[in-house]
Order: sequence, then structure tokens, then C-alpha cells
Amino acid sequence: MTTTALALAAGWPAEADGGVRPVVVEADPSGGDLMIRFGLPAAPSLLDVAAAAGRPHPGSLLGAASELPFGVRAVVAVPGRGPCREAVRLLAGEAGGRVLRGDSHDRGTVLLDVGRLTEDVEPLLDAAEQVVLVARGGAEPLTHVSAYDLKAVERAGRLTLAVVGPCPYPAQEIAKTLRIERVVFLPWDSKSVAVMNSPYRGGLRTTGFRMPHLIGAARSLARRLTQARESGSGTQGAGGEAMAPMSATQMAGRMRAGLVQGPGDEGYRS
Repeated sequence: MTTTALALAAGWPAEADGGVRPVVVEADPSGGDLMIRFGLPAAPSLLDVAAAAGRPHPGSLLGAASELPFGVRAVVAVPGRGPCREAVRLLAGEAGGRVLRGDSHDRGTVLLDVGRLTEDVEPLLDAAEQVVLVARGGAEPLTHVSAYDLKAVERAGRLTLAVVGPCPYPAQEIAKTLRIERVVFLPWDSKSVAVMNSPYRGGLRTTGFRMPHLIGAARSLARRLTQARESGSGTQGAGGEAMAPMSATQMAGRMRAGLVQGPGDEGYRS
């Protein structure tokens, strides 16, 4: 699922936010992967964002962002459930919401990689303008999707199911069976995944005719998310960060997508 968040950020269309690149935030209570994967220092990280959230002037979220080798910027989290769970709890509160929304002059989009659906991340999903549930394409993981209580998110028009890898079922059948209006497919692109897993600076093509299939599909999904906002989909959240839809050219966090890992995706987490 982290791979999906990175691909979405890499493929984010420049016209959606006036050329401002999105920021991926590892907001998974179970801990992060990117710090170890890319050999990044322990600070700055999600813990620094959470610690600063309660200050009168917490500063910009970008102050804790790291530049990944393939051109995506991310606020990474340390490994381990204990510290990250508390950091996510603070981020989901009112003070954390102010950091995610930024100041009036800040522009861009925040993509929250929240891991699995748990009580810890529910306030973040309540506040997100769009929620993307990521699942494999087999019968078992898709069946388990129906066990998630996402009716409120779906009714508000904020839910998209992203099916990763081979899938024998057409989108309409999945949508009808699971009662999820928006279903998209993301191909498994081993070459792109290898670039996004490598600690060495490498070229991930994000424009032109030779754009990788995964990045092209992620760009199409990003356009769907921004179009859903522009068409008025999404309502005020029910959590402590309740907000109305805002312009995508306003700050990261005012147009956010919370990505949730679906069941049976442990192997896709990397």
C-alpha cells in the first residue's frame, strides 16, 4: 500500500495543484517503512510533526519532509508501533489538523498513508476529502473488503477502491457486489516498484509516451480524485478535523487522500 501512495505522488498531475508536488505522510500507527528502505536519518520524521503540533507556531509540514531518490517528498515514520501510534493520535487531533492544513499561503496536497483500518486512523479518514482503499484483485481480499464499515465514506462520495495486480473480475461487477461506486485498477509494474524501492537515485519516468503503466494508472486515479473534489463530492468529516471541501491549490491537507491498506495485502506493503 505504501507503494500505491508513492506511485500516486509520483504520477500526480502538475495542473492539479499549480505545479506544487504532493507530500506523502506515513501516518501508519504500526510504523513506517521508508526510513529503513532509503537509509534516512531518524529525524525529521512523523514524530517531529506530532511533537510540534501542540505549539503555537508548529511550522510547515514541509520542514519534516525528506526528498526520496525518485523525486517524491515524504514525511517518514520510524519503525515500530509504540511511538507511531501516539504520533498518529496527535496528528488526528485538532492541533495535528492545523499542521496538515497549513497556513493560508501554503499550497499543495497531502497524501496520508494510514495503513490498515483501525480506530487510530478513523479521525484522519473522517477529515480526508477522499479515501482510497487498496486491495489485491483476488476473490478472498475483495470479499474481505465488504467487512469494512465504510458506508458513511461511500455515501459521502469519498471512497475509491483501488484493485492492485491481476483481477479476474470487471470493475462493474466489483462495484455492484461490494456497493462501492468507484473502482479502479492499478497494474503491478515490477520495474517501477524496483525504482521506488531502491535507495539509489534513479529515473522514474512520469511524463511522455513511455510512462510506466503503474504511474500512468496512478495519474488517472489522481485526476479522478481531484475531479471528485471539483464536482462537489465529499462533505464535512465527523471527526475533530471536520472540514468542507477546499480548492486543491490550497494547502496540503485541505485536499487530502487517505490511503488504506486492504486485507491480504501484506506482500504489497513494500
